[in-house]
Amino acid sequence: MPASTPTATTLPSSSPRGLSTDPNWWRQAAVYQIYPRSFYDANADGLGDIKGITAKVAYLQQLGVDALWLSPFYPSELADGGYDVADYRNVDPRLGTLDDFDEMATAIHAAGMKLIVDIVPNHSSNRHAWFQEALAAEKGSAARARYIFREGLGTNGELPPSDWTSVFGGPAWTRVPDGQWYLHLFASEQPDFNWDNREVRDDFLATLKFWSDRGVDGFRIDVAHALMKDLTEPLPSQAAIDALEKLHNGSHPFWDRDEVHEIYAEWRTLFNQYNPPRTAVAEAWVDQSRRARYATTGGLGQAFNFDLLQADFDAAQFASLVTKNLAEAAASGASSTWVFSNHDVVRHATRYGLPQGTVGGTVEGAVGGSTAEDGQGYTGQDGKAWLLAGGPETELDRPRGLRRARAATLFMLALPGSAYLYQGEELGLHEVAGISDAERQDPTFFRNAGVEIGRDGCRVPLPWTATDVSFGFGDAPAHLPQPDWFAGVAVSVQDQDPASTLELYRKALALRPRLQAAEELSWVKNANPDVLEFVRPNGWTVVTNFGASAVELPAGTVLLTSVPLADGLLPAEATAWLVQLDGPVGVF
Repeated sequence: MPASTPTATTLPSSSPRGLSTDPNWWRQAAVYQIYPRSFYDANADGLGDIKGITAKVAYLQQLGVDALWLSPFYPSELADGGYDVADYRNVDPRLGTLDDFDEMATAIHAAGMKLIVDIVPNHSSNRHAWFQEALAAEKGSAARARYIFREGLGTNGELPPSDWTSVFGGPAWTRVPDGQWYLHLFASEQPDFNWDNREVRDDFLATLKFWSDRGVDGFRIDVAHALMKDLTEPLPSQAAIDALEKLHNGSHPFWDRDEVHEIYAEWRTLFNQYNPPRTAVAEAWVDQSRRARYATTGGLGQAFNFDLLQADFDAAQFASLVTKNLAEAAASGASSTWVFSNHDVVRHATRYGLPQGTVGGTVEGAVGGSTAEDGQGYTGQDGKAWLLAGGPETELDRPRGLRRARAATLFMLALPGSAYLYQGEELGLHEVAGISDAERQDPTFFRNAGVEIGRDGCRVPLPWTATDVSFGFGDAPAHLPQPDWFAGVAVSVQDQDPASTLELYRKALALRPRLQAAEELSWVKNANPDVLEFVRPNGWTVVTNFGASAVELPAGTVLLTSVPLADGLLPAEATAWLVQLDGPVGVF
C-alpha cells in the first residue's frame, strides 16, 4: 500500500539535545564544514572572515546542525588555501583577531552548537617561524631537526635524495641555498615536520591545549595518516613506493605507519582532561582494514569514512558500504561518519550529474594519483576526485545531479553515526567549472601545468542574495569568481520555498535528532534490487529508490521526501522517511 501524504505539521517539537554536557554529543552529530575564506565577508575585502561566521550563526542555527567545523583560519600565505599554516595559535589578520574568534565561539555555543577546528600537523608553512629559523641555521642544527632535511645525491648533492613525487605534482624535495634538501609531501611551501622530534610533539600538544582552553570542542586532523615516516637510507624509489601502496600493512615509508598512533594516544590523554572530553576526527585516506585504528577510544575517537563519497549512485554499493562501515564502527567503539562533499572534492550534485566514471573515486594511494580510463577523471593520492581541465561540463545533467544528491543526502542523514555537511550543499550547489586560469588559486592546478583543474570549483564563495554585489557574500567582488547561475540558488531565493534544497535540509535536520535512537539499523529485503529500505530501532523507516521507475512505499506516515510523491509512489532517484506512529517510535 502506498503510504499516506506527509503530515509534518502534526509532529511534536523536539527536546533539547543537551550537547553542552553530553560527552557523546559527537556520535550522531550533524557537522557543518565552513571554508572561512568563502563563507561570508563582513569587512568588504572580498575574503570571508571570522566576523562573517559570527554574523551567520542564526542561519546555521536555523539550518539545524549540531556543530561547525572551520577549515584553517590561521595566518597563512595561502599556498594551499590556508593549509600552509604560519602560526598555529593565532588568526590570520585578514580574517580577524583572537578576540573575534572568542566572540564567534561564544555566539556558536550560545546557539547550542559545538565548535571544531582544523589542525594541520603534517607540515607547516615555509613562512612559519620555525622553518625560517631552520633556513638560517646550520646543517645538523636543532632548528633543522624539527623538519626533514637531507643531503642530496649526485657528485655535489645536486640531485634530490629520492625521486619521490609530491601529492600536488612535481618533486617532493626542494633544495635550500646551502645545498640541503627538505621534504614536502605536498606543496614546496609546506615543509613536513619531523615527528620523531620531541619538541614538535610538545608544541602541538600546546596548540591543542591553547584552542581547547578557548572553548574549542573538537579537532579535525588533516592528513592524519602521514605524520610518522621511515627515512632509513637508502630511500626507496618512487616505483618501490608505488608497489607498497597495495600492501596496507604499515610498511609504507610515510603513509599510515603504525607509529602514528603513539602520537594520538598522547593527544587523547590531553583531550580527556576536559569536561566533556575534546573530540577529534581523522582525515585518514587509508584502506578500510586500517581506518578503525584512528578511531579507537584511546586515539582520536573517530575517522572520516569517504566510502559513500567515492561510490556511484548505486543501491548495491551503498548497501555494502554502509554495512561494512557500521561493523567497523562497532568494532572500534566509534561511530561512523558519512560525507558526500567537502573542500577537496567535486560537489556531489555535480558528480551525480556526470556520466558514470567521469570523476575518479577509488582510494589507490599512489602518490600523484592516476588518470581514469576515459581521460576525464582524476583520483589523487588520497582518493580526492577532481575534474580535469577542459572536463565534460557540457555533459553535466544538472537536474539529475541535484535530484540524486538530495536523495543520497536524505539517505545519509538517516544513517547511524555523524553526518558531515559542506557549506553550500544545503543550497544544492554544483561545482563551479568556469574559472579562468588567471583566477585559479589551487596549487594542484599550477604544479601540474593545468592538467588537473584543482579544487577551486568547490571553494567559490557562497551566494546569500540574488542581486547584490558578489551575491551577498560581501560588499566587494569575491576572491573567486561566482557564476551567473548563483542568482537562482541564493539563500534569499530558497528561503521559505518549501520545494527548495535549503528547506529540505532544514526539515531533515529538524527531524533527525527526534528520530535517532541506538546506532543500529536493520535492512528490509526488497524484491527490487534498485531499492534500499532500512529501519532504525525506533521504527523509523527509510526507503531510497536508486532506479528509473517509481515504486510503492511501505505502510506508514511519510515524514519527508527528497522529491514530491507521484500518486503516492516514490519517484525514481528519490528517498522517503516514514514512521509508524502507533508503534514503538521512541520520542514520539
